[in-house]
Amino acid sequence: MAASKPTVSIIIPTYNCEAYIAETLDSVLSQTFTDLELIVVDDGSTDRTREIVTSYGTPVRLLSQSNSGVCAARNYGIREAAGSYVCLMDHDDYWFPEKLALQLEQMFSHPEVGLVYSTFVWWHPDGEGVFPKPESFNIEKMPGGIDEEFSGWIYHLLLLDCWILTSAALIRAEVFDKCGAYDESLPYSEDWDLWLRISREYPVIKLNKGLTLYRQHPKQGNRLTREIDYRTVLLRDAAEKWGLCSRDGRCISRQQFMQNIARYQMEFGLKHLASNNLKPAMHALWKAWLSHPANLKTLAYVPAGLLGWRPKW
Repeated sequence: MAASKPTVSIIIPTYNCEAYIAETLDSVLSQTFTDLELIVVDDGSTDRTREIVTSYGTPVRLLSQSNSGVCAARNYGIREAAGSYVCLMDHDDYWFPEKLALQLEQMFSHPEVGLVYSTFVWWHPDGEGVFPKPESFNIEKMPGGIDEEFSGWIYHLLLLDCWILTSAALIRAEVFDKCGAYDESLPYSEDWDLWLRISREYPVIKLNKGLTLYRQHPKQGNRLTREIDYRTVLLRDAAEKWGLCSRDGRCISRQQFMQNIARYQMEFGLKHLASNNLKPAMHALWKAWLSHPANLKTLAYVPAGLLGWRPKW
């Protein structure tokens, strides 16, 4: 008789994460809900990551590929996953024990929902680079229940910010058949791109309680200065394709959208200015002012930058 399929597949793409991967795996294997499969996709690590993952034996299935990026690794895991629900967890984050159980409770009760996510907790190191122990966080003090404002049809809200943390989401497996998986051409905001597509087709639920620790360290992708402002490209493309309203009729205004675009353009410009990349910085700051001319502070950054001022980033 063939083994029954797991309820949940957890996919962890990893690359050179020997410092954190064990703590991440331990948090998954300590879940109160245990009908799961744990798949780690190694993206060509050159440190001890594979050795550490292999040491866990049969509870962890290790897949390997040549270095192709996190999107390719996630998609590989999705293709191999057998569960009715899928989690895409980053290799350095942490789950509290009831994370899966609380999310599945909502999934079972709301078959129309495509994704359940939760609040996350910022996980910062101390002055010596040591992260607080997970047990030092008292999540029981956090409110329970559903965050109604960020539940339901939230496409319009996702045009303002990427409210969903990848590690904090549980996704119905059939969603990938309807909405597609990760766009492997995107080096940044690939998760945001997926959430926008899902939010066009499915309502979602957000849990108030923080069930995931989001580790902060210098090697994170969102700290890099990039040549292209992927956030504004993504949001402009989405608005052009789908507009500014969710399926239930809730919308953001054109003014809200453009002010938000201007904010991201300004941040992109200031980040380049901090890195002494003067030409892209000036270009982005000028575009930010054109997007929201009422914000004269953005325009003031242009002469300040040309005169040698640099922001601290």
